[in-house]
Amino acid sequence: MNARLAPIDWTMEFSGKRVMVIGLGISGRAAARLLAARGADLVMTDMRADLSRSDLPEGEVNLGAEDPAWLAGVNLIVASPGVPPTSKLMIAARQQRIPMIGELELGSRFASAPMVAITGTNGKSTVTVMIGEILKAFGLKTFVGGNLGTPLADAVGGAYDAAVIEVSSYQLELIDTFKPRVGIHLNLTDDHLDRYRDLNEYGQAKARLFENQDGSDWAILNRDDAHVWKLARGVRSRVFSFSMERPANAVVEATRAIWCEGDWLAFTDASGGGRIAIGGFKLPGRHNLLNAMAAAAAALAMGVATQAIERALAEITGLAHRTEFVREKDGVRYVDDSKGTNVGAVIEALAAARGPVILIAGGVDKGGDYGPLRAPLKEKVKVLILIGAAREKMRASLEGATAIEIVTTLTDAVRIAAAHARHGDTVMLSPACSSFDQFKDYAERGRVFQELVRAL
Repeated sequence: MNARLAPIDWTMEFSGKRVMVIGLGISGRAAARLLAARGADLVMTDMRADLSRSDLPEGEVNLGAEDPAWLAGVNLIVASPGVPPTSKLMIAARQQRIPMIGELELGSRFASAPMVAITGTNGKSTVTVMIGEILKAFGLKTFVGGNLGTPLADAVGGAYDAAVIEVSSYQLELIDTFKPRVGIHLNLTDDHLDRYRDLNEYGQAKARLFENQDGSDWAILNRDDAHVWKLARGVRSRVFSFSMERPANAVVEATRAIWCEGDWLAFTDASGGGRIAIGGFKLPGRHNLLNAMAAAAAALAMGVATQAIERALAEITGLAHRTEFVREKDGVRYVDDSKGTNVGAVIEALAAARGPVILIAGGVDKGGDYGPLRAPLKEKVKVLILIGAAREKMRASLEGATAIEIVTTLTDAVRIAAAHARHGDTVMLSPACSSFDQFKDYAERGRVFQELVRAL
């Protein structure tokens, strides 16, 4: 899904060049600021007619229904990751062979610090934060952002020793020369199939993370995920694998590797290898051990001492809305996993949950298969409470796996979940869907859940 159809002349001076920014959310505004600072003649567009124009740099602003006539004289397009490929402007730009990139590519061209980039279906934000904390513990001035929050374009001009960037498939669709020193692919499961034809096309977008790397760079790959590990055969960079199991000798000889041994992470390197203590690591679940291994591998590839890795991993407490403990009331634990917006994330959250679970799920369907939830529902979930636009589709797919109740709102779901819960149970919001039918984003959904729980 590479939307770039014409070569990009990176010797182009932006001064006096007409550059269009499509989409004026956080990423688009950061791109516009960077382009304005470089002297571009800006055209800024967004389909939201009521969008605030405050803090936009000087330039032409077009809001509302897209008009391809706006492309007149445009030399380059910078598209925000949330803009769908079906955008009239993007379609017309392809037809006119106007070069097109994203904010990630733009920022990377001007950021001077070595980049560590993290992709995968689940765990990206957690691993991004982990690596950022490890590099800071080692004394490096570190930018942490990308899809996680602050766009890479905002790091340009900062005196950073390293940039740690969460990278989505949408962002990778619009790269050209983006080349991270360390690229990490955590896992691949069904997600965003409302945008991609199938898992293969989604995986191809993710794999673009490594396409510009060479033998001086690192590809950190999950050996326990067949979709990810097969990429090891095709990358030009050095491979550092991670897994819950000790690798076979052939893998150790061909690549670096890290794996779990009780309260230690064991690893191989050019000097033979070593161990990293994780007895103080607090995040629950097998998936978080894999996250810790990926973060540690990245740090080792960046030359970080094991003591700094140990110290940072012991202090990490997890992210908001990702298996976040909210409270315990009458012996019932309440957990906010609103960031669990796909089936794979829900499976991970259930595996880490204590005791029987009352699960609240639903929202906007993303085109994936809910079938893989059936086994963990049978094993761990007492009652599944479904909300949102996808609730009937989810019920049809999951009926018979556990008891199911259908409600309209999150308020109703929390009330009914509390009524079902008994001492030792966990009530968990882990939706397997996006939030846009009832909430602005997953964070708002999580905040509302926490408010409802604390009001019980």
